[in-house]
Amino acid sequence: MKIDTYNQKGEKAGQTELCPEVFGVKLNQDLVHQVAVSQMANQRQGTAHVKDRGEVSGGGKKPWRQKGIGRARHGSTRSPIWRGGGAAFGPTNEKNFKKIIPKKMRKKALFMILSEKVKNNLLLILDSLELENPSKTKMMKQVLDNLFEKNQEIKKSRKPETILLALPEKDENIFRAARNISKVAIIEARNLNVLDLLNYKYLLMPKEAVKKIEETFLK
Repeated sequence: MKIDTYNQKGEKAGQTELCPEVFGVKLNQDLVHQVAVSQMANQRQGTAHVKDRGEVSGGGKKPWRQKGIGRARHGSTRSPIWRGGGAAFGPTNEKNFKKIIPKKMRKKALFMILSEKVKNNLLLILDSLELENPSKTKMMKQVLDNLFEKNQEIKKSRKPETILLALPEKDENIFRAARNISKVAIIEARNLNVLDLLNYKYLLMPKEAVKKIEETFLK
C-alpha cells in the first residue's frame, strides 16, 4: 500500500510504500481500549495518601468511661467520626495501579491505530524535514502552514487541530523549533504508543520515520 508524500512547501512529492502488517491492520476497539487504559493506569503515581485512625497521632486515652454518664461509648478521639480523627476509605499510597499487557497486544493495538490514521487520511508523510535556520519556531510553523493550508477539512475547522510529530531519531534543533507551537507534540518514532496517537488527531513524520517504525515494531 502507498500513501502520498509531501515536501515542506505542502506540494506532493511522490508516494511512500507502507507495510500492510503495520499500516493495514483491522481495528479491534476492545483491544485498543484495554491497552489505552493500561497505559493511563501505569502513568498514575499513586502518591495520594491520607492517614487512617491507626496513623493519626494521639487518641491513646479513652475519652470517658464506658457506662453511667449518658453518652455514647467511644474508645478513641482518633476515630473517623471525630474531628481530627483518621480518614475512612481515603486514598493510600499502598495501592498499586499497574496493569500488565503482553507485548504482542501492545504492538497489535499500535498497528491498529496507525492503520486508522492511514484509513482516515490523518497520516501525513514528508519527504524530508530540514530547517534552514535550526531551532527557529517561525520556520517550523511555516512548514506546518504549508502542509495544512490546502486541506479543506482543517481550514473549515474553528479550532486548531492537534499534531503529533514523529521523528526517526532525536533532533534537538527540531524539538526546540516546535516545542512552543500550540497543539503540537514531538516524539521519536521508536517511542510511539497508543495513548499519544489517540490524544493527537494528525500524525506527521518524515518518510525515514516510517522505516524506523517498521524496524522497531516488526522484530
